[in-house]
Amino acid sequence: MLFVALCGLAFAQKTDSVKNGALGNNELKLNLPLAIAGVPEINYERIIKDDMSVGVAVLFGLEEDSDYKFGIIPNYRIYFGNKKANGFFIEGNMAVITTQERIDYDYLAYTSYAPGYEPDMSKRFNTATSFGLGAAAGAKFLTKNGFVGELFLGVGRLFGNSYVEAYPRAGITIGKRF
Repeated sequence: MLFVALCGLAFAQKTDSVKNGALGNNELKLNLPLAIAGVPEINYERIIKDDMSVGVAVLFGLEEDSDYKFGIIPNYRIYFGNKKANGFFIEGNMAVITTQERIDYDYLAYTSYAPGYEPDMSKRFNTATSFGLGAAAGAKFLTKNGFVGELFLGVGRLFGNSYVEAYPRAGITIGKRF
């Protein structure tokens, strides 16, 4: 009787295998180089098929003089590996990014103003929100217990009144599939 109970428990154990897809279809990742640079980027990815996924990256500038203040970058990826959402991939993305430009008041000392005009010296930054399109390519690595690592490189172009003309889609991310 004890032997039958132990056998039943042994077969009832959950196995996490990449082959059967038991790890799940969601991933949460952190872009390490951008986090070190003071502009952390958190990525969420949803696997919709074994070879494609959709995701969104959210970045925000922690430093006062950072060029990038906030950004939302939805993306679509196609994977070329043999395993579920693993291996080489290409990415198309869009972005809504708020950038800022530091106002340099040193040059104002050498300009002439109309009589009665005084520049607003309390304003230190000009900000703008722009829309962009971009692409990236990279590789994803997955461990048996669901930890994810990525290397990717790409760029996007911002359109509109942005003080910055491009945004990076590059990084080394680590995270977890669940």
